[in-house]
Amino acid sequence: MVTFERIREIALSLDGVEEMPHFDKTSFRIKKKIFFTMNEKENRICVKLSLIDQSAFGVFDPLCIFPVPNKFGNQGWTLIDLTRVRDEQVQDAISTAYQEVKSTVKKSKKADL
Repeated sequence: MVTFERIREIALSLDGVEEMPHFDKTSFRIKKKIFFTMNEKENRICVKLSLIDQSAFGVFDPLCIFPVPNKFGNQGWTLIDLTRVRDEQVQDAISTAYQEVKSTVKKSKKADL
């Protein structure tokens, strides 16, 4: 199992990431936008992916990496069961989520100009 300490280490190694509470979970943000949350009670994380990336990650094992089963899943929010994935998969998912949200933050800043 990938530990929460390891997940925190991966996330905080990315440029500009902040760790903040989000209800009963811990969130990781870039420019105030959440790109993933940790749920320690359920041994999983929830990452924000594009729908294409969500599908690609889900091919590995749909019981391990799968869309949130509601409208948020249709927006790319994807659950990852930490008891069933390898460190490299978690690193890839977090990095992909970071890039996805970072690109939307840049687009919205340009729109504000």
